[in-house]
Amino acid sequence: MSGAGKGDSDEAERGATPPTPESPLRQPSTLSRQAFALYTALIVYASWYPFSGWRSLGLGPFDYLGDPFPKYWTVFDVVTNVLGYMPFGALAVLAVWPRCRGLLAIALATLGGTLLSGVMEAVQTYLPTRVASNLDLATNVLGALLGAAIAAPATGALLERGFLRRLRFRWFERDAGTLMVLAALWPFATMFPVPRLFGMGDWPRALWERFDASMQGAVLAWAPAAWQLSAWPGALAARLPETDWEALVTALNLFAAAAFASLPMRARAPRARLIVLLIVTTLAVKAGATFLQSQSGLLFDWATPGALAGLAWGTLAAFVALRLPRTARAAAATVALAVSLVLVNVLPVSPYFDVLLADWRQGRYLHFNGLARWLAWTWPWAALGWTAFSLERAWLARRARSRMRLGR
Repeated sequence: MSGAGKGDSDEAERGATPPTPESPLRQPSTLSRQAFALYTALIVYASWYPFSGWRSLGLGPFDYLGDPFPKYWTVFDVVTNVLGYMPFGALAVLAVWPRCRGLLAIALATLGGTLLSGVMEAVQTYLPTRVASNLDLATNVLGALLGAAIAAPATGALLERGFLRRLRFRWFERDAGTLMVLAALWPFATMFPVPRLFGMGDWPRALWERFDASMQGAVLAWAPAAWQLSAWPGALAARLPETDWEALVTALNLFAAAAFASLPMRARAPRARLIVLLIVTTLAVKAGATFLQSQSGLLFDWATPGALAGLAWGTLAAFVALRLPRTARAAAATVALAVSLVLVNVLPVSPYFDVLLADWRQGRYLHFNGLARWLAWTWPWAALGWTAFSLERAWLARRARSRMRLGR
């Protein structure tokens, strides 16, 4: 974790002076490049989801370029395509700074958007659920151009001398780029409906349910019969009411996400307010996605009594954890994530979830659904891997210091 060793505790950190931005100016932004790479990967995923049913209709991958514009299109589709590539153009300009600036950066971002969108549309020729469209290509290129044009004049202020850069170095550790990106993704990982609020990371359950009965039996046969693994879900669920299980899962995940997000924060940062901002943003994104995708148009159908109780307990635990040293917070986040992942993959799915999932528009915004589900499946595992790695690095650093003291 960042700040290992002397920075392991907030007490030591309070006595340290935060590093100032490097001199000379015009240093590349690692965070911008990481965000650009991540957003590009998300575009690829959203464009090619569900990655199945590949077939050839005898058309060339770039034949769509010579087709007339589609007769049937909506303003919403055009605006969505433009907005989807605007962050790509803006992040591309930030990623190439300081080597390329101004018009050159705009041109490179636009060219990159053109190549990326062109390849995405070409490959969609072989996907049964997607249609390659030159209108989509044009609107995507326009989005990349607009995003680059908006970001280019502000790049210097953002990355060199701006208020945000000074705030970044005052509130967050210098090498915390990856942590900040992962924390920023958590609100969006909560969009897709799950059996219990924030109970993400259930891809092992999804994989298990795809096995037929014979394959499941073969897997269970590897374990000793005395373990009775097939009876575990029911026995575990019977120990608490469903409302309590949802409260526990919600609280564990909210606490873990907040503790994880606090790891790169310095002691002088307004950590409590930043955690509140993270929680409020998460709930707003969750409500917005539910309104967008729900056939009933409800914003808070996920706000069950158990979920609300979990929100309260998870928020309280997150505030208490802010008083702990950084290593202790990382350990607590790791344990909370691990316990939650066991529960979401072992506990039986509530019958209420079938009603909730049926209300979700599966056919609308197919790429949006696929991206949201992918984030929900992977975020807890990525966060768990990062916190485990951070703990290991801190332990190795302490071990090395102990050996040095013994060798003196």
